[in-house]
Amino acid sequence: MYPIKTKRIYDDYAKDDGHRVLVDRIWPRGVSKEKAKLDDWCKEIAPSSELRKWFNHKEDRFDEFRNRYKKELKKHEKDLKKLREIAQEKRLCLLFGAKEKKRNQAVVLKEVLEK
Repeated sequence: MYPIKTKRIYDDYAKDDGHRVLVDRIWPRGVSKEKAKLDDWCKEIAPSSELRKWFNHKEDRFDEFRNRYKKELKKHEKDLKKLREIAQEKRLCLLFGAKEKKRNQAVVLKEVLEK
């Protein structure tokens, strides 16, 4: 498996990003489809609207968010399998819109995919 990368969608595109997948349920503000240079938008695998609103990127809620999101991901084995298959063939870059780079859904999803 190639290393999985996480990156803000607002950061510049890089050739070594590999297969770029947006893992947000909502399209990020101010980013055009052309600038995003996406290969996929996997919004089904993003946290539910309820979980996303509850978490609200509050640092003290991240551990509980991680646990809840991992439970939600169990319903998305088909999507997880697809992402793992991509990561077997080339670098996978999970893109997110959050300002926080260490506590977001892409970080949790990466943990699950690398298990």
